[in-house]
Amino acid sequence: MTTTTRRPLLNDPKTVRAWYMYDWANSVYSLVIISAIFPVYFKAVAKTDGSDMLTVLGFSIQNSNLYTYSLSFSFLIVAAIIPLLSGMADYSGKKKTFMKFFVWLGALSCMGLFFFTGIDTLWLAILFSITASIGYSGSLVFYDAFLPEVVTEDHYDATSARGYSMGYYGSVLMMMLCLLLIMNHQRFRFSEGEATRVSFLLVGIWWIGFSLIPFRRLPENPFGLRPSGNIWTKGYEEIRKVWRSLSAQRDLKRFLAAYFFYNMGVQTVMYLSALFGTDVLMLEDAKLIRTVLIIQLVGSVGAYSFAKLSAARGNKMSLLTMISVWIGVCVAAYFIRTEYHFYALAVIVGLVMGGIQSLSRATYSKLIPRNTIDHASYFSFYDVTYNLSIVFGTFSYGLINQLTGSMRYSALGLAVYFVIGMAFLISIRSKNIVRSPKEEMIATE
Repeated sequence: MTTTTRRPLLNDPKTVRAWYMYDWANSVYSLVIISAIFPVYFKAVAKTDGSDMLTVLGFSIQNSNLYTYSLSFSFLIVAAIIPLLSGMADYSGKKKTFMKFFVWLGALSCMGLFFFTGIDTLWLAILFSITASIGYSGSLVFYDAFLPEVVTEDHYDATSARGYSMGYYGSVLMMMLCLLLIMNHQRFRFSEGEATRVSFLLVGIWWIGFSLIPFRRLPENPFGLRPSGNIWTKGYEEIRKVWRSLSAQRDLKRFLAAYFFYNMGVQTVMYLSALFGTDVLMLEDAKLIRTVLIIQLVGSVGAYSFAKLSAARGNKMSLLTMISVWIGVCVAAYFIRTEYHFYALAVIVGLVMGGIQSLSRATYSKLIPRNTIDHASYFSFYDVTYNLSIVFGTFSYGLINQLTGSMRYSALGLAVYFVIGMAFLISIRSKNIVRSPKEEMIATE
């Protein structure tokens, strides 16, 4: 493989705005399909003679646990295939091509959920929820890897936060459109179920439509790579090279360990909070959706606020602050009894959810060696960690619920993951994340 000497143009406003737009495009999936409408629809429709208990492959399982386990399986698949694909993308310089594939897979799968109408088509719900999840998670690997290629390091925190904020705004707008359709389904001559399923079509269309903006502006092969030889074997060699380099990067490995544990808690809350509301507090669908909207709206504020905190006190301090709040959230979830407690907790979750996701992405970018061009390969380890953490988090959440009969214990168990993640994060010494940009500037003068 050969390369040219040109570097990608950094901090170009049009390119940065285009990068933001993929958060705007894909976040409708995480809100409508993962957090709000589809889980409620799945639990209402996936029933046998009115019972939540289903028989799958000879096993009796609650419908909410079946949904949890299918998500876990999808993230396991992504964790298995992404390292090789990212190595191929780095070697060939075709990150955008790989990103396009996963976007289309995810968006078309969302549209496929339209055909899930009842227990007879349950297999479609499981299949398309798995492939949609694979498309979403797979696309993020290559999308995140563009961050160091569109802005300089001093812009990582703010740019990542802006991306998540755009995602929150876009997803709330789509959510309102879907709710408008569902609540006024008679005016559109739909049944309520049909209107709900049409919302899955709208998510897919939105996802594909707005993804065309970053596809047009993001750089194609920004380092001028000219691959030669078998792309499969070369991709494998590329990922092996990055894997070997990790052995000498203590802080990067420690951050991945920290991220693995605290993200188990973060993502499990995001994916399964709606099920907690239905199974534990017996909240109506409208109240659940109201809660999810609160989280999304507050999330943007949290992303900006903790980006500012990191600018003043460093990424490490900002992350430790958020993890401390998350521990309190998990403990509080065990004790809540009313919908108003749930709403109050949603406000707190929103504040730290947006912040911890955006700052984690920016922090990892700062820990990647500055002279590398293998951004997709490095981010594949970040995203493998992300996906495996969801596998273990959602699976353990469902398992604890199945063993104890209460999601309260599942929520309490998540606090343990945050404590372990905090311990690993405390051990990191890298000046890139311990010092704030101002402190780093003073130290170098």
